[in-house]
Amino acid sequence: MKVKLWAGFILVLLVLAGGAFGWWYLVARWQPKTIVRHQAEIAQLLQKSGWVAPPGNAEGPKLYQISFRACGPCVRYRMEEWPKLQKAGVQPRLIMIARADSQGQSYSTPAERSTVAELWVNRDWRLMQRWDAVPPAAWTAPGIPPADGDAARTAVVEQSRNLIEELTPLLKANGVITREVCWPILIWWDREGRMRASACAPKRTDGYIRKELGA
Repeated sequence: MKVKLWAGFILVLLVLAGGAFGWWYLVARWQPKTIVRHQAEIAQLLQKSGWVAPPGNAEGPKLYQISFRACGPCVRYRMEEWPKLQKAGVQPRLIMIARADSQGQSYSTPAERSTVAELWVNRDWRLMQRWDAVPPAAWTAPGIPPADGDAARTAVVEQSRNLIEELTPLLKANGVITREVCWPILIWWDREGRMRASACAPKRTDGYIRKELGA
């Protein structure tokens, strides 16, 4: 009798555990996170960055997207989701960064660094559109002052990298990033005024973001 009771108890636990895992796998892991720690620091980092935005919706809700040019998921999110957000009155703001070198390997090109510096200095959305129109490997940054060899512009490139260095631990403290940085990083305020965030921008997350921003 006791064996049957224990077997039944274990079976119930297994069913509950399976249900909990299924809910996490199918629903919870795709949902954005609420920023409950370091809100002021995160907001300040975003506001002082060199973001650029398409014209219009200046008074609407804001969504910040942090990206680098050759990031496929970043481009996918902008091309597919930004028009829907803009139609709903949201102002999406793009923060482009030049990834830092690691273990002797460069993760950005001279043209990319020059363009990031120019975007941060002058916030020219038309420049971003020109950059978008050319494959990343073919972009030569025509007419843009080089960042390499220019101390002031190199410092701006470092600002973009420092943004990620400073933002990463703050997002990890809120469960947005668990291990390595996953691109793009999206941060916004929902209709209830909560600061929300997501990383990687899988398609399953898109609907949650649209709903929270009224799109």
